[in-house]
Amino acid sequence: MVNWKDHQVVIIGIGRQGIALAKYLVAQGARVILNDHREAGEMESVRQSLSDLPVEWALGNHPLTLLSGTDVLAVSGGVPLSLPLIQEARKRGILLTNDSQVFMDAVPCKVIGITGSAGKTTTTTLAGRMAQAAFGAEHVWVGGNIGNPLIADIDKMKDTDLAIVEFSSFQLELMTTAPQIAAVLNITPNHLDRHGTMEAYTAAKARIVEYQTAADVTVLGREDAGAWNLAGRAPGRATSFGMQRPPANQSGTYLQGDTLTFWDGENDHSLFSRQKILLRGEHNILNVLAACAIAREAGISPAAMEAGVEHFAGVEHRLEFVRSWKGVDWYNDSIATAPERAIAAINSFEEPLVLLAGGRDKDLPWASFAGLVNRRVRQVVLFGETADIIQQALSAAAKSGGCQKSSVVRCQDLEDAVITTAKLVRPGDVVLFSPGGTSFDEFRDFAERGEWFRKWVSELT
Repeated sequence: MVNWKDHQVVIIGIGRQGIALAKYLVAQGARVILNDHREAGEMESVRQSLSDLPVEWALGNHPLTLLSGTDVLAVSGGVPLSLPLIQEARKRGILLTNDSQVFMDAVPCKVIGITGSAGKTTTTTLAGRMAQAAFGAEHVWVGGNIGNPLIADIDKMKDTDLAIVEFSSFQLELMTTAPQIAAVLNITPNHLDRHGTMEAYTAAKARIVEYQTAADVTVLGREDAGAWNLAGRAPGRATSFGMQRPPANQSGTYLQGDTLTFWDGENDHSLFSRQKILLRGEHNILNVLAACAIAREAGISPAAMEAGVEHFAGVEHRLEFVRSWKGVDWYNDSIATAPERAIAAINSFEEPLVLLAGGRDKDLPWASFAGLVNRRVRQVVLFGETADIIQQALSAAAKSGGCQKSSVVRCQDLEDAVITTAKLVRPGDVVLFSPGGTSFDEFRDFAERGEWFRKWVSELT
């Protein structure tokens, strides 16, 4: 554990992570400087909320003078490592860290870490519910990229507790301490606007495995090539999850008929019935299987696994049912910030689909998405900065696949898209808001986008 007393730390990016880290470091005796590209006027509410902390502020830009006398540069998740201030800090040999690394260095209890390109929030939530059913809610801490930086709660944790943490690639790319149980659900194209290449993106994800010890456990999606390719890089024991039974020399969870099952390499162990799962889509069956594999490694019983799944209808903004209106069901999947996620959402329905897609592109491939949309979606309603890219992909897929392109309507923004969609639906349709792009062209994050979508849909009369 680092002794932070009298260390000068510059925190770049003052969102949830930066605020939580600032409070922790000040309590540990560090001298903290808070830096953000936003101007003082934009940060007034944040400054007021931290007015009782003895911190300095540097707002509006990232001057290299901040590095004078600085021992550590703490980088919040949304800040790119290509920033000149960070590059200069590296040249000078200044330690780079983030709230997740500080947490991992100081946490007193066992940690389960979960990452992946898709499904990590649902899986983290499920694993948390299972652990709470087994050990009691007061002994289980769930957070990280899921929304609650656990550095804020570290002083309350006991060595007998369990922390279950969702890690993003942004957090992992600076981390050098790994959890005792590390799960990689899948690795598919995502955040290439930040990482540049799939190799760099995969390397960030792989750190959750590579920094483990021989005594640790890795849980991998064995039917996802990106995740399964990390098996040889795991220093400890590996287990897995997938729809089909693992080979005889492996262990993991799978779906045997209608029963979720654990295969130990020689024998099957029944967990609970698939009928207990309320979530739609095969991808959510995989999320439950992943949570069960993680839970088994944490010593959680099948009864507690079942209790964690029972009555769980999903996480906000993830295939979230909003309402039925005029014989049409509306679903909010604002979390789908990549084409792969939207593909999983589309595959969760058999009904006629009206798809709302758009937002900001992350330099990701749209061809597979477009091919599926042309086959499965009756009506596409496009909005946001990436509307042109999606429309071009739909046209190209129709030409190359020899199929008819879905009917497409273009809208100015998401509110216009909701109003337009309401005029296009037919009884029996499902309206699926699964954008495939990020929210940053119009909203602060996917959660704010999802909240506005719910509001506008609820106001339809």
